[in-house]
Amino acid sequence: MELYFVRHGLAGERKPGDPNDAARPLTEQGIEKMRGAAGGLRRLGVAPEALLSSPFTRAHQTAEIIAAELGLSVQLADQLASGCDLAALQRALAAFTQLQRVMVVGHEPDFSEMIDELTGGRVEIKKGAVCRVDLATVVPGGGTLIWLLPAKVLRGLSR
Repeated sequence: MELYFVRHGLAGERKPGDPNDAARPLTEQGIEKMRGAAGGLRRLGVAPEALLSSPFTRAHQTAEIIAAELGLSVQLADQLASGCDLAALQRALAAFTQLQRVMVVGHEPDFSEMIDELTGGRVEIKKGAVCRVDLATVVPGGGTLIWLLPAKVLRGLSR
């Protein structure tokens, strides 16, 4: 399976004492930058068969931008909420094992930690970046890092 990890785009700052981090939306700049990054994914020929997203607003908005560009629909996956781990990813992907290409939209440091665990490599996913990992199986060491593209590079490809 080709698994595409997408970190959500630029979101508003977290307000001190605000317990509802899940509702934090993308900024206008974050929306525009993600539109460009999504165009870069299209130009690269990235064609997931399923697009799963954390239910957090900023991730869902990011997924909707990508979905509009790639002609997909978004499926919310509570398992991808901020704080998730590899076991949660396994649960989220359980219904999609027959697919060849799946994209997941979520958060840091969760995704970097999962990719590290899957590939044995060390990565850091910046906001709006996309990382492709090819999986033999969703277990530690079961993946190969194929590429990691920052949002800025993806936006450049969309021009």
